[in-house]
Amino acid sequence: VAARGGAAAARVGADARAVAGRGVEARVDGQLLALGSTRWRDELGIVVPPALDARAAELERAGNTISWLMRADAPRAALALIAFGDTVKASARDAIAALAARGVASVLVTGDNRGSAAAVAASLGIGEVHAQVLPDDKARVVAELKRTHGGIVAMVGDGINDAPALAAADVGIAMATGTDVAMHTAGITLMRGDPALVADAIDISKRTYRKIQQNLFWAFVYNLVGVPLAALGWLNPVIAGAAMAFSSVSVVTNALLLRRWKGRAG
Repeated sequence: VAARGGAAAARVGADARAVAGRGVEARVDGQLLALGSTRWRDELGIVVPPALDARAAELERAGNTISWLMRADAPRAALALIAFGDTVKASARDAIAALAARGVASVLVTGDNRGSAAAVAASLGIGEVHAQVLPDDKARVVAELKRTHGGIVAMVGDGINDAPALAAADVGIAMATGTDVAMHTAGITLMRGDPALVADAIDISKRTYRKIQQNLFWAFVYNLVGVPLAALGWLNPVIAGAAMAFSSVSVVTNALLLRRWKGRAG
């Protein structure tokens, strides 16, 4: 910002790299600078003035994500803090309510700080929150949920950091607006970045499963009656052939009725 305003020349970083779950670092004018989470700041052993720490806590409680600009070389120090605010999608709360109506409990698992995570969870009506979770730890949280809650655990995510958890879940659901890694790892990809589509995906999956059960049942009954009649010669071959074709048509027609289904998200 200062460089754009003409107050300073823009500096170019070298040896830049991303540190998974923590942030990024690079060398600028010979100094190792890092931009990342409060957790990373604490791991580096950087102590900040009480007034600045209080301001960061205040911003976190307001639902912001805090990133620290730090000098990672000795003497280590915090140079600045940046607050990022997430905007919750208008349809997100309705999506959580729709899942609850279907008996699905929602859990928020995020790498963001506890204050930001708690604020977002409260706005969405989510009771269980796991904050400051590293990518590999997300998979462990999923495994723990499977062990303690029982039932089927689905993971919804769109980032590279979500890939381990998507793979660990019984059902991985990615957004088409997310990263390729997430989409390749997940079993289901929603074609839009609309959280309401998660409830729709559950609905269409259940309807499809019911259609499969119906078709298998009627195919079994049809053959249970028709095959003995044909084997005993009580059924004309022409009629038997026509009946067999009709059974296939009835199964396909029943399956095509799924096309009439319309989800909540359109």
